[in-house]
Amino acid sequence: MQKFFIIPLLILFSLQSCIVSKKKFDDLLAQKVKADGELAEKSQQLEKANAELTSLNASLVQLKSDTTNIGEALRSTSQKLDGLNNEYDQLNAYYKNLLNSSGKLNRDLTLQKEQLLAIQDNLEKTRKLNDSLSVSLEERERKVKELEQVLANKDKAVQDLKNRISNALLNFKENDLTVNVKNGKVYVSLAEQLLFRSGSVEVDAKGVTALQQLAKALKDQKDIHIMVEGHTDNVPISKKSAYMQDNWDLSVMRATSITRILTKGGVSPNQITASGKGEYSPLAPNATGENRQKNRRTEIIITPNLDELFKILEVN
Repeated sequence: MQKFFIIPLLILFSLQSCIVSKKKFDDLLAQKVKADGELAEKSQQLEKANAELTSLNASLVQLKSDTTNIGEALRSTSQKLDGLNNEYDQLNAYYKNLLNSSGKLNRDLTLQKEQLLAIQDNLEKTRKLNDSLSVSLEERERKVKELEQVLANKDKAVQDLKNRISNALLNFKENDLTVNVKNGKVYVSLAEQLLFRSGSVEVDAKGVTALQQLAKALKDQKDIHIMVEGHTDNVPISKKSAYMQDNWDLSVMRATSITRILTKGGVSPNQITASGKGEYSPLAPNATGENRQKNRRTEIIITPNLDELFKILEVN
């Protein structure tokens, strides 16, 4: 009995349990449906997230690759930059050197230009001087030829004069007089015995004749100058007077006497000069009688007029 009683309870409990379980089932089913929807939504989100993740992974891979490439490029660029910096430093240093060198080169160039201008100026001056010297040389050559011609003419005139004087005095002994040419002048040396007695200032007749013949040969020569020089030995004069104290006075007075004879013979006084040398221009030492006789003489020195020659020299 008790067994049959328990069974309905079990059935009732079972029915209640079924009623309760269905509601719960519905709730669970609803929850399941909702969960399925949410799951589907989450699945979609997950797929989207996976897709995004895949894309991100791909982007990451690409980014890593790009980063690697960029890193390599950066390293390469850094190396190039370092090289460029080094090159820049070298170029900058070279540029500075060039600036310094350029300044020096400019200074050198300026100096060289100045030197070149100076050389050109000197060259121009030298050229002008050379032209001037050429002209001057031609002029000098012309003057030299002119001088040579004048000197040749003078030499010829002196030689002709010497010959004329020698011919005029041919009658006199060689011991009494000599005619020579020396230094472009004609020297007529007259011994004392031809002209004077010892200590006298008056010319002997034979000496007057010689001097007159000499004056005749000279009077027409207007381009000459005549110097009459009296010479003595060193023996003091024996008779002194107020007008003659020594050999110097004697030589001067003898030269004056000869000068008067020459001017009376036609020689112009403007062309003749009287002078006395006394004993101070001997031909030989006054140690012997023979030498003293040589020293007692009168020299008539005939010099051509050199005015023409001097004019040419003054022009030079």
